[in-house]
Amino acid sequence: MKPYIDLTVGFARTGVTGYGGGPSTIPLIEYEAVQKYKWMTEEEFGEILALANTLPGPIATKMAAYIGYKVKGGIGATVAILAHILPSIIAMLGLLGVLYAFRESPFVSGMVQGVTPVIGFMLAEMAYRFFENGRKGFGLSKMLTLSVVSLGLIQFFGIHPGILIAVSLLSAFIIAVRKEKASAKSGDVMMERKEKSV
Repeated sequence: MKPYIDLTVGFARTGVTGYGGGPSTIPLIEYEAVQKYKWMTEEEFGEILALANTLPGPIATKMAAYIGYKVKGGIGATVAILAHILPSIIAMLGLLGVLYAFRESPFVSGMVQGVTPVIGFMLAEMAYRFFENGRKGFGLSKMLTLSVVSLGLIQFFGIHPGILIAVSLLSAFIIAVRKEKASAKSGDVMMERKEKSV
């Protein structure tokens, strides 16, 4: 029963405190899944985040579904999704009512503006950690090159990030298959040499 309670509490927190939509919720989900409950490693979270970006629909809901499924199968996925969306829907309806009633208030305007830098910092901190993981895997020069190329393609050519992620995943898969074949081939050559020497 405890895993279901953890999923409910964890994703209820991300749903209620994820002010600003999907992108601002991702660091909160990462904290719950990786640091607090240790349902997955940081590397796995990054891989799932990249994969989820290639699929249609809200990113936070897809992450909740995957993590819930990983923890407790189909029921876990359902619990995680409901825990994530229901409190936020209830809170949103209540908050929207209050904001609408006091929409002219400078206090409400200040609240909205005050939250924005916090969200920006959270996203920047998460981006830095992903960059560091990429640097460890690819090396600094390759990581910088890929980052600059990706930024240029998204900002100047208007290519959707999901397309870039899909191309990256496909490229990584092709490279891994080729490396595996090359490794198997070199292993066969070494075996043949050993047999001949014997």
